[in-house]
Amino acid sequence: MSQAELRHKYRYYDQIQQFRLIDDTFMSVVFQDVNCTQFLVRTILQDDDLTVTKVETQNSLKNLRGRSVRLDITAHDETGKIYNIEVQRKDTGALPKRARYNSAMLDANVTKPGDDLENLPETYVIFITENDYFRKKLPLYHVDRTIRELSEQFQDEAHIIYVNGQYRGNDPIGSVMHDFFCADPKDMSNEILAAEVARYKETDKGVSCMCRIMEKLTNESREEGRAEGRAEGRAEGRAEGRAEGRAEGRLNTLLENVKKLIARGMSFDEVADTLELSKDDIKFVQDNL
Repeated sequence: MSQAELRHKYRYYDQIQQFRLIDDTFMSVVFQDVNCTQFLVRTILQDDDLTVTKVETQNSLKNLRGRSVRLDITAHDETGKIYNIEVQRKDTGALPKRARYNSAMLDANVTKPGDDLENLPETYVIFITENDYFRKKLPLYHVDRTIRELSEQFQDEAHIIYVNGQYRGNDPIGSVMHDFFCADPKDMSNEILAAEVARYKETDKGVSCMCRIMEKLTNESREEGRAEGRAEGRAEGRAEGRAEGRAEGRLNTLLENVKKLIARGMSFDEVADTLELSKDDIKFVQDNL
């Protein structure tokens, strides 16, 4: 099917053509492919012998208090190591404590009661950032705990790596980061990534798959909007109810105080003057005495 035919057939076709790998929705689709994820992890870790055996995308993990985090990509290799790969378009999404939280969530969800913690798998949290988060113009920033007094690594096997999306050096990292910002697969340098991107942009099956995903996201967005609207409506209703209740309570208290003062022999005018009643208060009291 030609691209003109695909454009005519699918309502989201033009939007799909604008997707890049730096967009988390599209990244999560492309890197469902084990070979693409393996290529990416091998490039970042500079280990051509690494073998990825399993990939999960958009995987939701929860902590003991019910707070969840949705991971873009979770990959496992043949040695049991786990890799969480995230794209971060904004610096606020790449905060160090966000990386720490993701690392903790990997640990919390991979262990079961009774597991020997000595067997806790080695983990990597990899943030691919649109900007150079640390602004030092390096391709990679490796984060590992150290024993300060000994100047030695802590050996907890929990690693964090920031990949500088702005890096364009003449090396594998620069080549992959170039590809992450290409909308047209023909402009990409790495064939394995270009082929998978083209599959979702230039074939009937791939475009159809992306359209279903976009339709789902659109429906979820609408439902979230409706839910927020309902929540705001309930909040406004509660606020109005509280305000009305407070107003009604004040007027009823005012009426009782007026009655008490009149019972003590004061005229209504004297009571109004003493309590400094407004015109609305006076009307309310007169209507309800």
